Amino acid sequence: MQEELQNVTEPVVVHAIINGERVDTEKRYSRENPANPEEIVGYGPVNTREDAVRAIDAAAAAFPAWAQTPLRERIAHMRRAIARFREAIPELVPLLSREHGKPVYDAQGEMFVSLAWMDYACDIAEEALAEKVEQHENGKTIITRDPMGVVAAITPWNYPLALSTIKIAPALIAGNTMVLKPSPFAPLAVSKVVEWMASEFPAGVLNMVHGDADVGVELTTNPKVAKIAFTGGTKTATHIMKSASDTIKNMTLELGGNDAALVLSDFDVNDERAMRRLVISNFLTTGQICMIAKRVYVHRSIYDAFVEKYIEAANKWIRVGDAFHPDVTIGPVNNLPQVRHVERLIEDAKSRGAQVIPLGRILDENVFAKGYFMQPTLVLGAGHDDPIVVEEQFGPTVPVLPYDDEEEGIQLVNNSIYGLTSSVWGEEEHALRVARRIEAGTTMINTAAVQGLDIRYPFGGFKQSGIGREYGVEGLLGYTELHVINVPKVGELPNIPE
Repeated sequence: MQEELQNVTEPVVVHAIINGERVDTEKRYSRENPANPEEIVGYGPVNTREDAVRAIDAAAAAFPAWAQTPLRERIAHMRRAIARFREAIPELVPLLSREHGKPVYDAQGEMFVSLAWMDYACDIAEEALAEKVEQHENGKTIITRDPMGVVAAITPWNYPLALSTIKIAPALIAGNTMVLKPSPFAPLAVSKVVEWMASEFPAGVLNMVHGDADVGVELTTNPKVAKIAFTGGTKTATHIMKSASDTIKNMTLELGGNDAALVLSDFDVNDERAMRRLVISNFLTTGQICMIAKRVYVHRSIYDAFVEKYIEAANKWIRVGDAFHPDVTIGPVNNLPQVRHVERLIEDAKSRGAQVIPLGRILDENVFAKGYFMQPTLVLGAGHDDPIVVEEQFGPTVPVLPYDDEEEGIQLVNNSIYGLTSSVWGEEEHALRVARRIEAGTTMINTAAVQGLDIRYPFGGFKQSGIGREYGVEGLLGYTELHVINVPKVGELPNIPE
């Protein structure tokens, strides 16, 4: 597929979409190529709070007719929108790689996941949203799944297409309308997709605005917004929840995670494929995935051998460089603030006596020096309460720590304010027994991160890793309200005087 890509290097200009029309703005912001920050990949609009109001009003006006549109017609609209997306993959993959920094294979993987989910949502919608009718001794009860209204979707930069379409498809299929706000750190490919998709729906059904915090405030406080769908940091989510509290908005929040990998005493450190999966689970997308394995606990009986084999596997797989180099597996960090965050954690670990071991190869030192590149690192000797272990790094570094017995390992994994995903590595039946005691929305066995993701099943977190679920049937039903219609038998009710 790589030879078919349309890698246009001229800057791309994207727009807000309100009520089916492009909206120009006085100000624009630029998005640089993180592999070469001097290169501007494109420009996005700086919308105002008034623009956000207009978009919400357009969505609110479009809602009654769209909610009453037969489900099969809504699905047909979505399938046409999916087709537009699929046709544009040769253009979108290089654009996403240039604005984000992720290697081409990684950008292609994001397209695959996005389309697979939207197709699946269409496939399951008629059965999942069908009304249920029950005849019983008291009469008849009808249970319907009704749309909520206007959905405000706020999406992050690490998987901009996947984490936007994960919201767009179920919300619109269920009969809601939407205003989406993408991240300024990766706005270009997703904005093109949203504009194309919006053109396949009636005006106002799918809208998009860009902008600063005041736009986000409008999306989370406007009384016409019924639901907020947000993926991002836990700290930001606390502000969103406070903003939305006055109008008691429904929410789906997929938030931070400090996901742990627990390596049991019976894990085979000589299994090269398993070790490679573990390395990938730490460093795919330069470690910038909510569900990446961010701390690894290894039974002390195999700790030394594990570290040796892990370094071997990492040095084979990790090749750092520009997204378009055919041998690259890891690109730059997406933005400079994130580089500074990861650097701070590494320097703090060093100051506390930890050993920091560089991993993999840098393919071109000149390219590396220009961009937001970091060589991946393994951190040994960190304390369990050190920031690099307790905080979400969201970058190319991972601490590996020993534990002495199974109970201690489980306690260490669960000793976190987060509980998004987790993984257990070892003999399968043993790993399954341990997995049942892990406090996380998803626990994977002998794999982790995107390698173990299945869009047919719900995804979300325990504790401060979120509220609600995405993917699976639950990800579709999360955009509906249960509506119960009772039809009692005509007759006298007991125990009520005339």
